[in-house]
Amino acid sequence: MPPSPPPPVGTAAIKHLVGGGAFERGRRYQAGGHVLGWTWDRAARRLKGTVEGSARRPYECEVRFHVNGVGRYTVSSTECSCPVGAYCKHVVAVLLDAQQDATRDEGSAETASGTSAPWRGWMRRVVAAPARVPGAEGAEPELALGIQVRERAEGTVLQAKPVRRTQKGTWSKSNDVTWDSVRPGWGYGLGRDVVGRADRRVRSWFADLGDLAGTPYGSGAWRDLGAFGRLLWPLLAEAGELGVPVVGVRRGDEVRVASSSDLALDVLRADAAPGLRVVTSVRFDGEEPGQGSETGALNEHGLFAVTPLGGSRRRITLGPTPDPLTDTQLDALAMPELDVPERDVPEFLTDYYPRLRSRVTVRAADDLELPEAARPVLVCTAVFSGPDRAVVSWSWEYGTGVLARRHAVGDGGGTELRDVAAEARIAAEASAVVRRSAKFAGFRLVRRHEVGGLAVLELGTEVLPALDVLAEVRVETHERPDYTELSDAPVVSVTAGESGDMDWFDLGVAVSVDGREVPLPLLLAALTRGDDRVVLPDGAWLRTDHPSLDRLRELVAEAVRLSDRPGELRLSRYNAGLWGDLTEVADVVEQSESWRRSAEGLLALASGAGDLPDPATEVPLPTGLKAELRPYQRHGYAWLTFLAEHGLGGILADDMGLGKTVQTLAFLARAREGLGSDPRREPGEKPFLVVAPASVVGNWVAEAQRFTPDLRVVALASTPGRLRTSVPEVAVDADVVVTSYAIFRLAHDGFREVDWSGLVLDEAQFAKNHATRTNEVARLLRAPFKLAITGTPLENNLMELWAMLAIVAPGLYRSAGRFREDYVRLVESGARDPELAEEADRAVARLRGRIRPLLLRRTKEQVAPELPERQEQTLSVDLHATHRAVYDRHLQRERSRMLGLLDDFDTNRIAIFRSLTILRRLALDASLVDPAYEGVPSAKLDVLAEQLVEVAAEGHRALVFSQFTSFLGLARERLAAEGVATEYLDGSTTRRTEVIQRFKEGEAPVFLISLKAGGFGVNLTEADYVYLLDPWWNPATEAQAVDRTHRIGQTRNVMVFRMVSAGTIEEKVMALKERKAKLFDAVMNDDGGAFTGGLNVDDIRGLLEEA
Repeated sequence: MPPSPPPPVGTAAIKHLVGGGAFERGRRYQAGGHVLGWTWDRAARRLKGTVEGSARRPYECEVRFHVNGVGRYTVSSTECSCPVGAYCKHVVAVLLDAQQDATRDEGSAETASGTSAPWRGWMRRVVAAPARVPGAEGAEPELALGIQVRERAEGTVLQAKPVRRTQKGTWSKSNDVTWDSVRPGWGYGLGRDVVGRADRRVRSWFADLGDLAGTPYGSGAWRDLGAFGRLLWPLLAEAGELGVPVVGVRRGDEVRVASSSDLALDVLRADAAPGLRVVTSVRFDGEEPGQGSETGALNEHGLFAVTPLGGSRRRITLGPTPDPLTDTQLDALAMPELDVPERDVPEFLTDYYPRLRSRVTVRAADDLELPEAARPVLVCTAVFSGPDRAVVSWSWEYGTGVLARRHAVGDGGGTELRDVAAEARIAAEASAVVRRSAKFAGFRLVRRHEVGGLAVLELGTEVLPALDVLAEVRVETHERPDYTELSDAPVVSVTAGESGDMDWFDLGVAVSVDGREVPLPLLLAALTRGDDRVVLPDGAWLRTDHPSLDRLRELVAEAVRLSDRPGELRLSRYNAGLWGDLTEVADVVEQSESWRRSAEGLLALASGAGDLPDPATEVPLPTGLKAELRPYQRHGYAWLTFLAEHGLGGILADDMGLGKTVQTLAFLARAREGLGSDPRREPGEKPFLVVAPASVVGNWVAEAQRFTPDLRVVALASTPGRLRTSVPEVAVDADVVVTSYAIFRLAHDGFREVDWSGLVLDEAQFAKNHATRTNEVARLLRAPFKLAITGTPLENNLMELWAMLAIVAPGLYRSAGRFREDYVRLVESGARDPELAEEADRAVARLRGRIRPLLLRRTKEQVAPELPERQEQTLSVDLHATHRAVYDRHLQRERSRMLGLLDDFDTNRIAIFRSLTILRRLALDASLVDPAYEGVPSAKLDVLAEQLVEVAAEGHRALVFSQFTSFLGLARERLAAEGVATEYLDGSTTRRTEVIQRFKEGEAPVFLISLKAGGFGVNLTEADYVYLLDPWWNPATEAQAVDRTHRIGQTRNVMVFRMVSAGTIEEKVMALKERKAKLFDAVMNDDGGAFTGGLNVDDIRGLLEEA
């Protein structure tokens, strides 16, 4: 079966593909038999054809197809070896010929093979060709390309059209020969003899030439040669091969087609007067056309010249340019001869000649030497107004001397006279150099920059020197400072002088380098910003990476925060730790004598060395002391004495049970004896005031009678109004007045009427809230010495510590807001954000360093290793099934309620804590919430009763603590039912001392105590078992309770049991308590730890999370 023909392509599709003009010319080519043959390759989807054109060799065409989604063939691309290259008349001829063959009868020989046989086309061509050889001797060409010169308003142009030879042998320029009439297959307008004699290839050549100019069919018009485009020149070159002459139609005109042409500007010496002459010169094949030639351009692709030869004769020369003519060259071609006067020669040579050279060929006469082209120079002008301010301007400069020309960067004017490409290159190179400096990483070259701060230093020391090295950049500076690096190590000097205020000293800090003083505000500002350098007013500069400078910044900032006068550097006498840090940084230290004594003493306390008195030798015990102090108690007594002698206060924060009271009584006795030789106080001498919880007031009196019987101690247990007396009357004959916090608060005006020697706050956690009236009264009371006694200087948050410091060491941290900002918020943030943990650690370490001289804390493990062992155990108690159901039901209700209230925690605080209390009561005994649940068994009471029966049977005694007196009542009833005797103490107990003494001396094995009433201030070493019935989120409160029995005087091991109801809020409280214990350790001890604050929204959310 014969191969299938090529796919059909309709005439409409072909016309759409190539355009109407190319289609019509291709149709005539196919009809005239120009298609020599074609082949169809179905596998490759490719149609190839050979077409006879105007060239000696036929053109090869190729049409490629693709198949669309419905299996239909469409043309994807075409290619042809003719000058047009694709989508030309030759492609059209092949497509039409293939379509025509495809529609012939199947029996024809051509379709049987599947191709249009190439041999037939070639045979037709060979037999149809004339027997003569084109250009052979004796053969006169019938057709020629006529050239004529036309003058127009815009200048001279050359025109062309086909012409035929007349009978006289001349060339006719009449319109009887048209662009169409010479086409193959056409002959209209020509005699049949001319058409017959004209070679088919000649006519094809004219057709191709006419196509270049886009001549309309039937047109006999002359066409401008410039319209033929650059393809004109290959066709003119073929004209000679085909024997087609190019002739002038005007009598006497001759035409020469050159192979090349070029244009140049010749610079000559002027003839008539000194100066220069600039002449446009056109050459063809390297030769000038001749004297008096008129020149012009054929659009952008060629040049021509019309040269007079004498008489009416003239020569028309035309030729292609190697490259398209530029606008500059076309303007130069139209330019007349120019005379440059001698006075303007420098301007021409400087401003114009260099630019001309970059745009057009310029030739100088042999006797004339032209300068090299002026290159652009980037000028950087820096005007300094001090070491930290400068304005930088950028401009381009051409030429030198008086003829130098400048253009601001970004100014687009005069670009026709500038080397824009060179400017771009230089700008890129200079910008890259500038960006190497850190402060100029984002630099962009613009006309003007304002530079400030450290960037000015980099400008003067890095950027400008680097630019100055570049060959095509010039740097100009005005008022540039002498940027000299001070490379020696900085010398830090600190001074502390008298200020006229007994609690404050003036602080002076100075830094010098290489003998130059560095202004402190300037240095601190640079360090605060994190600048790596600081510039002095005279331009000298130094690096800030010296370790002492960064530390100095922290310390001075701390001093500013602690100063009582904003903006001034002053030191409180309580800030000896800060002074010590400053002296470690400083190279030179100057201080007044009074500051030296105070500061060095406190620093000695902080370090545990130096001028701290030896308790055994330098601070003898008072003669009236009836107690033998342990070594650590002697040390505490000496520490208290030292503080008082220096007018300083402090916090005695020993562990519970280490004898803080006896240490204080020893100090008070020493203070009284130190006033005179007679141990009895003289009239007018100032007493001490001791404020303690009401439950402990009696204990103070008893302890004083026991250990310091010579001290006259008076208890003020009721308000002076009820006693019908006044505070001064009570204090007049007393060495020590002991009162409760409530009376101290209520009768504060009376206490302020007395001139006290000192104030002692026992169980000072009662004043831990700085917003309370108690704390305010303690702060306002005037006394040269104030002491806070507490085993828990902070329980919930750091503000509790500030509240105590504000009483005993005013000025150490003058502002609660500043303390909260510097420490509390930072520490709390460190707990939530691991990225801030390190900064929080440093803040806590800084805080510890400041308070160390004023706070003395010893633990039992440190100073009383002889104490018997204390074992602690958590007893997890499972609720009974009925109890569990009740608890879970209430838990869901209270949890939903509280979670809805937490968004406004401050407003709903009371309601939230009420719900928490309900859940805590439910975890103990359901009847504590609703009497209707009295029948619900309490597993915690069952376990407690079971254990205490056994404890009592074995001869042990136990303390039982609870937050809830109602639950203590249920425990007392249950133990009574089990036959276990008990003593009971809560806040409502009126004869507190009798109850305590009855347990100490009696036989009852169990003492039931409310945590608030009996968790402090009592010594119950008779017991060796402790039961905590309900956990509290304040670990210090629990620790105080346990220390009622685990303290000095205990001879037996102490067992501590914490009873926790499993799966209840009590487990969450235990976790919260552990976090708060870590806060205490972090500040009071040196081993750091986790950080947290008081009971806040996040804490409560944690309590409500489901297990």
